[in-house]
Amino acid sequence: MIYVCLAEGFEETEAITPIDLLRRAGAQVTVVGVTGKTVTGSHGIPVVADKEIGEIDDSDVELVVLPGGMPGTLNLENSEGVQRLIDTAARQGALLGAICAAPSILGHKGLLNGKTAVCFPGFEKDLTGAVPGTEETVRDGNIITSRGAGSAVSFGLKLVEALYGEKQAEELGKTIQWRR
Repeated sequence: MIYVCLAEGFEETEAITPIDLLRRAGAQVTVVGVTGKTVTGSHGIPVVADKEIGEIDDSDVELVVLPGGMPGTLNLENSEGVQRLIDTAARQGALLGAICAAPSILGHKGLLNGKTAVCFPGFEKDLTGAVPGTEETVRDGNIITSRGAGSAVSFGLKLVEALYGEKQAEELGKTIQWRR
């Protein structure tokens, strides 16, 4: 199962774009409300989650996606449920995707040690143990990180690529007129 975690103050573009692209690719995505069933983004857009954090079964986790935004990132990091989900995903070798400020959560947990990662400028100090990347979106093993709202499409397509392969991600990119 793919879980996209939304906490109050999340960055809307960084959440909705990957959800959309993953679903277009045929993925079964569960939008998880961390701070309630309806979660309001940092720009005032409310999103109704499929399930709340306490309702999910993390035993079948394939991918956890953590959008950034403030205070969304802090709210994600302060959630015991999100921490458990990340721990389960890491233990099982599942994919972990984080964008903008959210890679800091993985850094604080020590999950970026020796891995190349990127984030929103200014959060590099929180990527504990990471090797700073230069690209917009980076995959290193089971960790996928990206810089921010402007890289949400490349982030979403990298998630699709990790799950379904480069060819499917390229084809999906063409259908949305993505140019790189």
